Amino acid sequence: MKTLRIAVPALALLAFAGAAHAQTATQSVAYEVQAINQIAFTGSPSLTISTATAGSAPTSVTANGSYAITTNETDRKITAELDSDMPAGTTLSVTLAAPSGATSAGAVSLSTTAQDVVTGISTVNQSGLNAGYTLAATVAAGVVPAGSREVTYTVVAGS
Repeated sequence: MKTLRIAVPALALLAFAGAAHAQTATQSVAYEVQAINQIAFTGSPSLTISTATAGSAPTSVTANGSYAITTNETDRKITAELDSDMPAGTTLSVTLAAPSGATSAGAVSLSTTAQDVVTGISTVNQSGLNAGYTLAATVAAGVVPAGSREVTYTVVAGS
């Protein structure tokens, strides 16, 4: 009988262990990727016109900077505008290299009105893109004291 007493509790434990189930739980995880349109410029281009060929307009000058862009949207473009007009007889132009798959507008004379400089930008992240500036002047501009202009670049919807 003693043997039966010991065997019965052992069988009961084995039966209970076989009937146990793993406990599970679930959790809902929310996620979202918002629109990202970032542009940044590096360098400090400086432009000084100091020469001309006799009988010709002053010699225009160029300087370069660079930029980087990240967008996770399609059909974006970059516009550029000046914070104030250039002095009479002078023109400041910019040429932005286009990131992969996009199109540069080439040299664009800047003004206080936003103008397209790169179009057809879609889901890209690229850096080290050239930003070339050109300063041109007519003789009518005369001597123009040193100054500066802020160029505002904006990534906006294309078309």
